[in-house]
Amino acid sequence: MAKKPRGLFAAKKLVERRKKFRFAKKGEYSRRTRRYVKFDPFEGAPQARGIVLDKREIEVKQPHSGLRKCARVQLIKNGKSVTAHIPFVEARKFINEHDEVILERAGAPQRGALGDMPGIKFRVVKVAGVSLKELVKGKKQKPVR
Repeated sequence: MAKKPRGLFAAKKLVERRKKFRFAKKGEYSRRTRRYVKFDPFEGAPQARGIVLDKREIEVKQPHSGLRKCARVQLIKNGKSVTAHIPFVEARKFINEHDEVILERAGAPQRGALGDMPGIKFRVVKVAGVSLKELVKGKKQKPVR
């Protein structure tokens, strides 16, 4: 097995060798070049603000059955529309149409869909600047306009 070149004049050879294995790891090319940002509605940001267009229920994939509560949200930064999951029991009643919400990624691996919901990649975190979790627990109230 050939060893790495060493010595005073080995730098060029070492640089070429490093270039060869630069993107050998899976997903390394898209991570370094940030190619996914091109298709990402959040444009690489961890969270985004949006306006609720309507509330809907999504049918889940087999072998589960049921209707998951979701909201159709139009992002303020670029006008793109995404569907976001509304977590927690009874959280849906705190969200109305035309409310300003903050979305985050749903934490699914490899930017995939969340659990058994096809195409849902985001979740609602805040409504009108108040945490959705605190609204559900009854610790805070939604501000009245």
